[in-house]
Amino acid sequence: MAQKKIEIKRIANSSARQLTFSKRRRGLFKKARELSILCEADVALLVFSSTGKLYEYSSSSSMKEMLNKYMDKCILYPNTIQNDGQRTLELKSEDLKGVKQQCQDSTQNAREDLTALSLKDSQQLEEQLEIRLDHIRSQKVEQLAKEINELQEKVSSSRGLWIKLRAKNYNKLATKNIV
Repeated sequence: MAQKKIEIKRIANSSARQLTFSKRRRGLFKKARELSILCEADVALLVFSSTGKLYEYSSSSSMKEMLNKYMDKCILYPNTIQNDGQRTLELKSEDLKGVKQQCQDSTQNAREDLTALSLKDSQQLEEQLEIRLDHIRSQKVEQLAKEINELQEKVSSSRGLWIKLRAKNYNKLATKNIV
């Protein structure tokens, strides 16, 4: 017998709400694990209960590494992150206007904040920015090196396959000419 659909609204009874939270959280974590296994995807999941307790799941590495990976992706390639609407590299004109206004406001606020900084504070800020930029650059270099190695492995395996096929065809031709 099929389960009836429930109305999605806040559960009034606190013990029933806690039980539902616990069951659905386990189901969500199970789905995240299945997604990571079936699709070889890196999955990170954070859930905060109403009491503020943190529950986390990370499929392949530590949560900190996954969050760093996410932050680097946001910084290096901000327009390639797909959301639920699957909008990639496209923004509506309203979004662009809002983003433009936010940038202008942020720039103005940053100018005001920076003028209030002392020389020592601005030097510390510059050092922090340089450290973060160096970190991002090194991660980008590592990623590019990884991609290069993967491509070299593909070329190597393709060469090996080509040599095998060539030898196989040569053997076929040699046996034809003998017979």
